[in-house]
Amino acid sequence: MVQVVWFKRDLRVEDHRPLLEAARAGAVLPLHVVEPAYWRGPDASPRQWRFLRAALTDLRARLAALGAPLVVRVGEVEAVLADLHARHGIARLLSHEETGNLWTFARDRRVGDFCRAHGIPWDEHRQFAVRRGGMNRDGWARFFAATMAGEPLPAPPRLAPTDEPPGDIPGEPLPWTAEDGLRSLQPAGRAEALRLLDGFFAGRGADYRRGMSSPLSAPRACSRLSPHLALGTLSLREVVRRTEDEIRALSAMPPALRPIPVAAAESFLSRLHWHDHFIQKLEAEPELERRSAHPAAEAARVPTAPDDPLLLAWAEGRTGFPFLDACMRSLIATGWLNFRMRAMVQAIASYHLALDWQASGARLARLFVDYEPGIHWPQVQMQSGQTGINTPRIYNPVKQSLDQDPEGVFIARWVPEVAHLPPALRHAPWKAGAYIAPVMDHEAAARAAKARLSAIRREPGFREESRRVYERHGSRARPFDARRPEAPDMPARAPARQLSLGL
Repeated sequence: MVQVVWFKRDLRVEDHRPLLEAARAGAVLPLHVVEPAYWRGPDASPRQWRFLRAALTDLRARLAALGAPLVVRVGEVEAVLADLHARHGIARLLSHEETGNLWTFARDRRVGDFCRAHGIPWDEHRQFAVRRGGMNRDGWARFFAATMAGEPLPAPPRLAPTDEPPGDIPGEPLPWTAEDGLRSLQPAGRAEALRLLDGFFAGRGADYRRGMSSPLSAPRACSRLSPHLALGTLSLREVVRRTEDEIRALSAMPPALRPIPVAAAESFLSRLHWHDHFIQKLEAEPELERRSAHPAAEAARVPTAPDDPLLLAWAEGRTGFPFLDACMRSLIATGWLNFRMRAMVQAIASYHLALDWQASGARLARLFVDYEPGIHWPQVQMQSGQTGINTPRIYNPVKQSLDQDPEGVFIARWVPEVAHLPPALRHAPWKAGAYIAPVMDHEAAARAAKARLSAIRREPGFREESRRVYERHGSRARPFDARRPEAPDMPARAPARQLSLGL
């Protein structure tokens, strides 16, 4: 009989309770299943697989050093487990809970049915401050603190192996032929994650609070841990505890000797809280992947076809707005974009271009190497005005360009068609008859978006439904009445906490 540890989004040996418990009980079979059906989904992409494959290779080496290399199989999880059970006898299946997309949600239900039918205990352990099936948001902050308390668990000293052959990690799970435009992939693996964390606190994060906003400074100022947290090469608890330790150490230093300001570390810690706050939303309501949180917003949705010309122009960086196009082209090439710009590109898709959030959100999901469903879909809805409890932020693409890239350096890098223009004209090349014509008048489009939002918010029962959304998903940092979700006017500036997830 063997203990099967099923690795999903937890590709590490440290702070891994399922692995540690299995090691104490007997022979361990560490397992990862490459599921072709998952990779055929609308939110999966070759770039995500490439990062995952590198992380799996790293995990296999780390497990082998403990005595039991990672076993990799391709197919449906239930079929793989049935085969292992027939040949070895599975005493217990152990894993971490996963808040994935609707496909993984359905798959986990099938695995649960398989385990019950075969009398196999399935022990699932929490790795985030996320409670299965939702929770009372009034106690979420205390729940987060309790979940993150305690020192991270050590790796097992050794693993008793089985005779199961490891198998190959496939080059790709599907015969992909389309090139997805990625030019450079962020390095994967635990050593790289720890290097990033060390570098952030050693000085790279000194300008974190200001630098996270601009796509020029954010690649260095941000931690860049998001894909590592998405795949679990570091546990969130490891990062939280390290950040708390750094805050204490920085506070004890003379200000002149601090490698980064205390406020930068505190801001980073707040983003780690928001990481789980958003994942809890999708855990509480998995349908947020495809249904608007507020019924009035759902009723007003107009589907967008996959070949819609506006969707393609936006997704490929061909809108005629150089800064917006630069953001999308850099995302295509690197697989990463800072949070403020993620919010902007999604908001423009939904507000100015009137694209359905599900269609634009799926395009972005495929582009993000750090795609985390529990963060992605609630954020897509929030930046698209679908929640009824968040103040809509309708970005001005030209103002954002001037604010975040005043000299047009980022624009020139990614939209070389306008690099020859003086910096002032790079933001609005149509004034010089250069570049391609904008796909819309952004001021008129913003007015039309505000009119659509106002009409939705005047629907009977809007406020009552907003309160229901707030009770299930809303942060308790502000009471419901302070949000005025029914207000038809759209302030020029939204609360800063809307933009507070910038890992």
